[in-house]
Amino acid sequence: MENFTLVRPEHLNHHGYLFGGAMLKWVDENAWMAATKDFPGCTLVTIGMDDIRFSHRVDNGAILCFQIEQQHQGRSSVTYCVKVFADEPGATKEIEVFKTRVTFVRVDEKGKPCSLPR
Repeated sequence: MENFTLVRPEHLNHHGYLFGGAMLKWVDENAWMAATKDFPGCTLVTIGMDDIRFSHRVDNGAILCFQIEQQHQGRSSVTYCVKVFADEPGATKEIEVFKTRVTFVRVDEKGKPCSLPR
């Protein structure tokens, strides 16, 4: 799955670049949307992000491209690889600025893990 967002002034930190917390929020949201599309009707909650890598600062006005790909499915959990590319204002190419893996678990109405459909 691929999705896009625009970095605006309200997303910047005190140095004038994208605040890392905004990136983490968008990564979680976009990965959750991919998981929800893959497992319709399932209640999925984030249980972890690992190997978080901010590899380049992001300027105001950058267009971010979120590329989300399913990496592993277990009994009740699923993990997605998320890569984020930025098209900086005036740039002629995208650069990878962030990557991580996000894991979700399916829960029942009591919040207990339950099996994902195959």
